[in-house]
This record gives sequence, structure tokens and C-alpha cells, in this order.
Amino acid sequence: MRLFHCTHCGHLLYFENNRCEKCGYALGFDAGQLQLFPLVEQQPGIFELYDQPTHGTFRYCANHAHDVCNWLVPTTSDNIFCQACDLNHTIPNLSKPEYLTRWRNIEVAKHRLVYTLLRLGLRVVSKRVEPETGLQFDFKADENPDSQQGEKVMTGHANGLITLNIAEADDVEREMARQSMGELYRTMLGHFRHEVGHYYWDRLIADSPYLPEYRRLFGDERADYGEALQRHYDQGAPTDWPQHYISAYATMHPWEDWAETWAHYLHITDTLQTAHAFGLRINPQEAETEANLRATIQDPYQLPDFKEILQQWLPLTFAMNSLNRSMGQHDPYPFVIVPEVAEKLSFIHRIVKL
Repeated sequence: MRLFHCTHCGHLLYFENNRCEKCGYALGFDAGQLQLFPLVEQQPGIFELYDQPTHGTFRYCANHAHDVCNWLVPTTSDNIFCQACDLNHTIPNLSKPEYLTRWRNIEVAKHRLVYTLLRLGLRVVSKRVEPETGLQFDFKADENPDSQQGEKVMTGHANGLITLNIAEADDVEREMARQSMGELYRTMLGHFRHEVGHYYWDRLIADSPYLPEYRRLFGDERADYGEALQRHYDQGAPTDWPQHYISAYATMHPWEDWAETWAHYLHITDTLQTAHAFGLRINPQEAETEANLRATIQDPYQLPDFKEILQQWLPLTFAMNSLNRSMGQHDPYPFVIVPEVAEKLSFIHRIVKL
């Protein structure tokens, strides 16, 4: 993600900030410009962007009232929700304080996802506007979360509708799930990136000229999904999976290989853009002969060749993992990108850039 600053006083900001801590201006995110702006109130609830009066007037998204959104809606719009919140179909029961807390955590991750999709130039449209081809989210809780009885909400994707069990927004619940499933990595943002990968497979690959190349790289998606799922849980991943896939789960079915690889593509581009925004250079003092561990991080959105992106990713992840270990934390990127995975990532980069 890019680095934001207050255009009134120059203070650096987080993407989620509602107010500048230095000058006190209220802040709002304009999805049209992908920029966080100080706001000048013209009348109660109606704002202009600081020093940009020609851009019209705005109000906050309706979800700003719940402290889950700082995005803006043009006053010319009939929609009370911003582009990110308009994707919500179901939200948790907000009368339960713990559900409100979980929803806030969910929205932080979802807004970051939508920013990345918009920055990539991908089309983000709600099913409210396009029922057949749009995108929506159901954020649901188990019927009886403290009991073995009742229906369990399964996180997944179906024809543009992504369902997320809000238990994933609880750090303890998510860590228990990660350990029980033997996963190296499990985060809210990771869930969003994986599931939206299924959606964009439908939008970018299905019935497209790229389908033959997809099948060569990922496999034939016409293989029975139910049988593949059962086989995966009965037998596990092949022992040689690290030579061919980004994760063990990616071995389950070509659709899951795509979704897992897509999620990593978003991990890589978003993290590299953040590193570039901070002007990071990786030049290990004890690795003078290790040229592959040195890099001046560039904006990945400006690089047409994915090989250039990978050449920066290895040094950056080596540094990130080393920093985390110094704090006694797990590696933030505990994965190895082998040549076959690199080819799959390069394919995604090419498709997105077209």
C-alpha cells in the first residue's frame, strides 16, 4: 500500500485514520483518487476535500457511524455506502459487542483488499448493481458458537458471493484453526485475498482465451471438486508439493491452486508497494557476495516483468523474517517461491496488467 500524508500539515497517516493527530483535521478516503484527504466541513455532514474544492462535496459512508469505515461518498450519489461497504450483503448482529469488534477487524482487512483491487485496475462492482457478475460479502456467525450443535458457517465463494465466518476475526480462534489445519499462515486479509481469487478466476479466466495456458500451469479445473476435496482431506498433499505449489492446500484442485497463488500475488504487490513508499533498500552488511539479497525496492505496479518483482521480494522477505525473529515472532512470509510457482505468479501478473 502507498504511504499517506495529510495534505494540510504533511503528517504521515495510516490508511485507517479518521483524524490527523497533528492538525486535527477529519480525514476521508476518496476511492476515485485512491487518496486520504483532510476534510473541510461546509455544512453538518457535508465536506469538501482540503484544497480541492473543484472535486465536489462528499459525506462519510454510512458505516462511519460504526467506526468501521473512513471512505467518502459523493453527495451526488443516491447510495449511502462507499464502494467498499456497498459490497456487504450480510453483516453480524451489532447488538453483540464482540460481534461489532470482529466486524471492525473484518472491515479493516476488506478495505485494504478493495484498495489493492482498485490499484490493480480490476473492476469492483457490487451485486446490488450487477446481480449476475458482481461481488458481495456475507459476514456470518455460527448459530451456536459455544456448542457443537447448530449449523456452522463455512468460509468460501459461490458465484461472486464470499462468505466469511466472523470467528476468523478473533485472533485466538484463528490461531487455533491454523494449528489444527497445519497451516503456515492464516490471516483475515489472507482469507479475503484467497476467496476473491475465486471470483476473479470467473471474471478473468473462465471462457477466456487464457484458459488453455491456465490449464497448462494449474491443471484442468473440470476435475470433480467434491472428489478432489475428499481426497485431499483423506490423503493430504503429495510429499513433493513444495516443488510445484505455493502451499499444501493449493494441491487440492486447480481452482484452489489459482486462489492460493492469487492471494500470494496480492501479498507480494501490496507489501512491495509499502516498502517502496518507505524508500527501503536491502543491503545486508554480512552478505557482500550475495547479490540476490540486495535490492532497491521499486513500485511493483510499475514493473511489467514479474521477474523484476521477484528479484526484490526475496531480499525483502529475508529482511522481514529476520526482523520478526528478532522480536520472537513467526516469519511473516514462511514460504518458498519455486520456479513453477514463479511461472504461475508471472501468468497472473500478465493477466492483471492486460
